[in-house]
Amino acid sequence: MNLRSARLAALGLLALLALAACSSNSQQRERDDAIMRWESTLRWSEQYDGLLDFIHPEWLAEHPISTLDIDRLGQFRVTEYRVRQVIASPDGLGLDRRVQLRLYHVHTSRERVIDHREVWRYDEERERWLLHSGIPDPRRH
Repeated sequence: MNLRSARLAALGLLALLALAACSSNSQQRERDDAIMRWESTLRWSEQYDGLLDFIHPEWLAEHPISTLDIDRLGQFRVTEYRVRQVIASPDGLGLDRRVQLRLYHVHTSRERVIDHREVWRYDEERERWLLHSGIPDPRRH
């Protein structure tokens, strides 16, 4: 291989690496955006059934979330959403988060603190980040 061929091969490799990095950065931005929308819906929306849009349909089919579960969560307002731990998968296509939620019960005026686990995975077919875990359960401590 001559010097010119070696340079072209090196430039091609750099271009591929740059493209892969851009793709990875794009997925990270999409992930961060999905997580931010989830947090915002949980914190500020009183329509908790909108949270179901963030959950992977196959996971939801295997683990149905009842109207009662949504109504139970609807009795609370999230006063604090604190991320406690984040573990990213080595391939960059998954993220596990442990969060602590402070919930204010609108009927009893009492606060409850619960831990919740979020399992985020990138769905290549749907080209979006989706949860493979359920909505927070206010009965859990």
